[in-house]
This record gives sequence, C-alpha cells and structure tokens, in this order.
Amino acid sequence: MKRIGVLGAGTMGGGIAHTAARAGFDVELFDTKDGQVERALGQIEGRLNRQAEAGRMDREEVAGTMARLHPAATLDAFKTVDVAIEAVLEVMDIKREAFVELDRRLPAAALLATNTSSLSITALAQATARPERVVGLHFFNPAPVMQLIEVVRGEDTSDATVEEALELARALGKEPVLVQKDTPGFVVNRVLMPLFIEAIRILEEGIASREDIDRAVKLGLNHPMGPLTLADLTGLDVDLNVMDYMFDEMKDARFAAPLTLRRLVRAGRLGRKSGRGFYDYQS
Repeated sequence: MKRIGVLGAGTMGGGIAHTAARAGFDVELFDTKDGQVERALGQIEGRLNRQAEAGRMDREEVAGTMARLHPAATLDAFKTVDVAIEAVLEVMDIKREAFVELDRRLPAAALLATNTSSLSITALAQATARPERVVGLHFFNPAPVMQLIEVVRGEDTSDATVEEALELARALGKEPVLVQKDTPGFVVNRVLMPLFIEAIRILEEGIASREDIDRAVKLGLNHPMGPLTLADLTGLDVDLNVMDYMFDEMKDARFAAPLTLRRLVRAGRLGRKSGRGFYDYQS
C-alpha cells in the first residue's frame, strides 16, 4: 500500500492524514465542508513546525510530510488509492452513505476501512459490493500520538483483509489490537463507557467533586487523566452517541447515559457555555 484516501478532515480525519503522511504514505484528504481540508492542512503544518522547533524533526521532514498530503477536490481522487479510511460523523446513516460513495470509486482490490469507535462494521460493509474488503481501523485521539489501533473484523471480512489491516497499522507506526467479533464498542469503549457513566453518576449523587473524581482515578488507578477530563476531550456529544448506540444494541443498563450528560450535550447544541464540558458545568 502506498496511497491512502481519508474521507473527513475533522479532528480524527486530519490526525489520520497526518499520521499516514508522516509514515511515508501519499494521502488524498477530502471533506464535503468547504475549507475544512485547508484548515486541517494548516493545523498539521503547525504541529509539524512546532515539532521542528523543539528539535524532534528537521525542516526537510516537515516539507516531505506536507508534500505527501494532497487536498482532494472530489471523491474521484480516491480512484487511485490502495485503502480508504472513512472518518465522518459517528452516525450510521451518514457512514453508510459515505461507504456507498467510496465503494463506487475505489479500485476493486482496495481496502475500505472505517474509523468508527463503536458502530457495526458488518452493517457498514452491507452498504458495499465488497463486504469482504471492509474492516474497522479505530484510531484514538490524537491520532499522531496515540499508539493503539483497534483492527475490527466484520462478519464478512476476509482473513486476507484482516492481515492487510494489521500490516497497515504497523506500517503507520501503531500497535494493533485485533477485535475478533463485531460487537458494539469493540474493546476500549466497552471498558471506557461504563467508567464515564459511573464517574458522571458519582458527580450527580454529590459523592465527590469533579476534581476529586478525576484525582481519585488518576492516583488510584494510575490513569494519565481522570474520566471527566477524558470525556470532555473525546467530546460529550460523541460520548452520548456511543452510549446510546451501545444501549440500543445490547439493552444493557451499564451503557444507559446519565441525565447530566444529556443536559450538557443539549445545552452545548443550544450554544450555552455550560454545555461545553464537565469543567464548564455548574450544578
């Protein structure tokens, strides 16, 4: 594999494009939102320049990485890629539409991957004529820094596709973990969402402050950051979407989203300052 197409130039798509170009791949980056690709490329260049200023890379590496990043005017640019990685909104209907469009354009042998953190790989693959070539490649935020990629096998994913996905993850400088069954939340979110939910419930019940909840988890479990800080970082709307999807699929109370989270997400969508995150929240 030499050429990668990334659909979606938001936080995750831009981070994936950065990671791939830094690893030596030519990258086509496309987004339907006007100006989003240019913003993403500017952010990538800014991060690379800061690394150069800190002595972690030289200017030639910065220039070489940026030269491998190509803004795509349309999805037709993906007709020459070896693998496409979808990184659009975490909504099944939107992702399925994206997969239909990608499937129409990609070469027959190309790998079609999704960066979904929880949604069914099998359901996405059914929107294509190549379900055996569809796989999950779940990167973590920030993608250039975090070492893990969850490689997720759908019900129709072939063994050859899984092996190629594992090799690609390693070529990107990441450590892959193979998820053998297509289950909501895969590995990390199966563990993480109940942690978020319980931390929010402890806050709701007045058992401890948000700062002390985070401090307790950091010091007691040796986590690098507390669950409420991490929930803010991942995005409360994303967290809520994941919880709702997992609850709808499994009907398990462990994944039932707390009311406080719903209130914060609703406030954020209305543009209220108190809806930005737990560290803007006053009960």
